[in-house]
Amino acid sequence: MKLSILDQSPISSNKSAREALYESMRLAQVGEMLGYTRFWMTEHHDLPGLASSAPEVILGFIGSNTERIRLGSGATLLPHYKPFKVAEVFNTLATLFPGRIDLGLGRAPGGSAEATNALSENFLQNVYSMPSLLKDLLHFLNNDFPADHQFSKISPSPVPDELPETWLLGTSRKSALLAAEYGLAYTFGQFMSDKDGTAIIQDYLDAYVPRKGGQVPQVMVTVTVFCAETTERADEISLSSFIWSLQKTKGEGQQGVPSIEEAKQYKLDARERETLVNMRQNSIIGNPQDVKQRLMELQASYQADEIMINTVTYSAEDRINSYKLIAAELIQKD
Repeated sequence: MKLSILDQSPISSNKSAREALYESMRLAQVGEMLGYTRFWMTEHHDLPGLASSAPEVILGFIGSNTERIRLGSGATLLPHYKPFKVAEVFNTLATLFPGRIDLGLGRAPGGSAEATNALSENFLQNVYSMPSLLKDLLHFLNNDFPADHQFSKISPSPVPDELPETWLLGTSRKSALLAAEYGLAYTFGQFMSDKDGTAIIQDYLDAYVPRKGGQVPQVMVTVTVFCAETTERADEISLSSFIWSLQKTKGEGQQGVPSIEEAKQYKLDARERETLVNMRQNSIIGNPQDVKQRLMELQASYQADEIMINTVTYSAEDRINSYKLIAAELIQKD
């Protein structure tokens, strides 16, 4: 099974942002050693506890400290930016790290309303214009604007020998159909959606139109996973992430991911207990054999070519161990 990693550079309550970024680099190195296919960084703005506001910068750092694993954004939030600049950035990364760069695109704001306004004056208008922004970006990357277009004479240099692989990320039928229309690979964010993802993926497969001869649809599903030697331990290490999510909805959690002990001491009200149950149900938590079975079932139900795993724990060692145990069950090395 092809497995990949989605990382948010989470900051634990007793750690710094610099330490979190270095832990992201170390996780990418471990993922490469274990045989994971990709390592993607999220884009979040003004969210305490996450150090991933500039994935394109972190990817350059990680690329210099790895050799083979593919690196990408999950996702670059296109409505914030001009397509030409995005093409320049990822062409530069693809020039530095040939054959290793993915450009994952999304349309979410990635932060508060204030942060969104600080980044882009017309974000909502740009969200509505996402198809047009995407079209221009693909023209820039492929250098194929019509001759009479105002951008036909400019190029997002440096132009790499191998272009970034472009993916569209989403959680809705709308995003799936947009990916299909433009012949793009599609990533469904199951870990942040309560929709019927299997139906959305089927819509993508049915509507897919290749941009070039020989292209076929590609499906990746992103899921939250916590794996440990025992289910009891996996359940324990997952608690920090879930409690932190609950804290953030109340405007708390400013110190980052709480320790397991801090998470256990958090007092849940009735609504939070119900939310916690839902978060657990939308995640895969267990020992290596149970996690393997559930990931295989997920892959089959989604007709997925690849599974991307997101794991947030208080301890960096618990996070790395989770990825190690999963790889030992599911990744076949040459």
